[in-house]
Amino acid sequence: MDETEPDRALLGVHAAVGVLKAVAEPTRLRLLALLARGELNVKDLTRILNQSQPRISRHLKLLAEAGLIERAPEGSWVYFRLADTGAGREVAARVLKLLQLTDPVIVRDQIRAQSVQEERQASALSYFKSHAADWDKIRALHVAEAEVEAAVSEALGPGPFDLLLDLGTGTGRMLELFASRFRRGLGLDLSPAMLAYARGKLERAGVAHVQVRQGNLYDLPLTDGSADAVVMHQVLHFLSDPQRAVREAVRVLAPGGRLLIVDFAPHELEFLREEHAHRRLGFAPDTMSQWLAASGLDVTMHKSIAPERGTDGKIAVSLWLAQDRRVRIAGRQEVA
Repeated sequence: MDETEPDRALLGVHAAVGVLKAVAEPTRLRLLALLARGELNVKDLTRILNQSQPRISRHLKLLAEAGLIERAPEGSWVYFRLADTGAGREVAARVLKLLQLTDPVIVRDQIRAQSVQEERQASALSYFKSHAADWDKIRALHVAEAEVEAAVSEALGPGPFDLLLDLGTGTGRMLELFASRFRRGLGLDLSPAMLAYARGKLERAGVAHVQVRQGNLYDLPLTDGSADAVVMHQVLHFLSDPQRAVREAVRVLAPGGRLLIVDFAPHELEFLREEHAHRRLGFAPDTMSQWLAASGLDVTMHKSIAPERGTDGKIAVSLWLAQDRRVRIAGRQEVA
């Protein structure tokens, strides 16, 4: 065994044979090559490969059982992608490195995949444009996005982060903004339409080391202590129980990890509640700080950015940065 890689996932003889058998079939190899480009669902894959849904589903099932790919339910759809971890991931990566990308079959698949993704992105963009007027109206009420993003970027720090989690990812902007600071990024949102838009936006931006999935912020599909950084950008004011969402975010935060919350300061614009589904009209600094402290975090920074005088903006934006009190020492979790 290579002593320089002690954490490498290893396979026994029977498991190794199973993984290799799963790869050793033309359609399944083509599926791996397609999923290496990004997440696709069964409907996408049947169109790209021009094969029946039952046949594609059977191949996907075998690849998933071998640990080569993962499935992520999203409403009535299921998206597939290469496995994030494990020996199956390593096998898939090594096999794909040996694959001749100029092979006519692979080239044809990639062209068809590009066409399918462009159609999906066009549909998502249509949805985004149909709601753009509402979002633009809300943006005009608060601090300029560029100023907020500059403050957000400074607050989170340089990283690097092994896993950055963006809760309520929306358009995927936070994943794009921090793309150079994490090894892997994951965005969760309840809206399939917003997820479709985010996928297209991140693909166009060339951000390949991210995934977006449908997920409930009250019940995150992650294990305890799995994320080094968690961002909650302009999402808590939509929730009926924001404190519960904060506690859930803290649950998945790794020892010493950082939680960055960006949301509105308290305001009195009732029409946002009535017309745009805002459940909370901003958050007081003390309220959020108490929630974070009660969840076991140390609040290391709070900042409020007020609109400039003479502008139409009426709402200040607040940032809170909190850090997990635990530290990881020699592979163990201890309390600082």
